[in-house]
Amino acid sequence: MSYQNILVENKGRIRYITINRESKLNALNKETIDELNSAFTDAFEDKTVSGVIITGAGTRAFVAGADISEFQHMGKEAGIALAKNGHERLTGLIANGTKPVIAAINGFALGGGLELALACHMRVASATAKMGLPEVTLGLIPGYGGTQRLTELVGKGRAMELILTADMVTAEQALQYGLINYSVPAEELIGKAEEILNKILQRSPKAVTAAIKAVNAATYNDGYPAEIELFGQCFETGDFREGVAAFLEKRKPLFNGE
Repeated sequence: MSYQNILVENKGRIRYITINRESKLNALNKETIDELNSAFTDAFEDKTVSGVIITGAGTRAFVAGADISEFQHMGKEAGIALAKNGHERLTGLIANGTKPVIAAINGFALGGGLELALACHMRVASATAKMGLPEVTLGLIPGYGGTQRLTELVGKGRAMELILTADMVTAEQALQYGLINYSVPAEELIGKAEEILNKILQRSPKAVTAAIKAVNAATYNDGYPAEIELFGQCFETGDFREGVAAFLEKRKPLFNGE
């Protein structure tokens, strides 16, 4: 299949997926999510592929969030549909995939970009990478599973801090918090992801798939539907309209709690 926003390459038993919107800091728009859905679905079904590494083009960003311009005129129902689409076609698909997926975080992983990385089974980050969930600065909350998966990884208190302050963390902090598995020099990023994946590929594929399902069963809860509903409700607020307008106008938002 021909893609416009991603690059797909197989080397041996590994599929490499690169989000290729460097001029947009690899931001996730609808077309990119659709292409990622296709690439991951194919990878999970292709018997010659045993694992996936996903990264972003260039050195600045893994994925620097969603394409906020797509949100501007959405209401509650459109917001709910947006979150459900992100869950079902991307983050949930990856998290519940039958083959291991490693995120190689090569730069900024913000908002939907960090949620994409959180959905992967493991995360390796460049030492210069920065991560965060800045949605509250837009009058929103994370909508692609971030409230759930971040909490599972780093604990409730730390997740509350990161989500409510919208602060970014360095790779060193992310490693300390348990958000990522490894922090390595930029030139070693893909190599480290390959090292982990190649070790996994020496194990029983059936057992690896079963283990992914079992670990997911241990952490799954009913928070995802609540996140989707609350994400949609945010689209009805004045704070959301102000947050998105401020973002697009490159100014600080003036929230009034409406």
